[in-house]
Amino acid sequence: MPKVKTHSSAKKRFKVTAKGKVKRFQANTSHMMRNKTKKQKRKLEGSAMVSNADLPRILRLLGRKK
Repeated sequence: MPKVKTHSSAKKRFKVTAKGKVKRFQANTSHMMRNKTKKQKRKLEGSAMVSNADLPRILRLLGRKK
């Protein structure tokens, strides 16, 4: 069987943690920040985890098995 290639855009957007969870960046942070409240901007800082419903699909894009 041929090797499974990693999806190029997925490897730039997601990181797999040591426990097998997948980290992602927050959306809605690139522009129009002056229209958002300080509370909204504070909650968008840092990264978040991919939901369990999306996890198998993201891991397949990264060339891993769940």
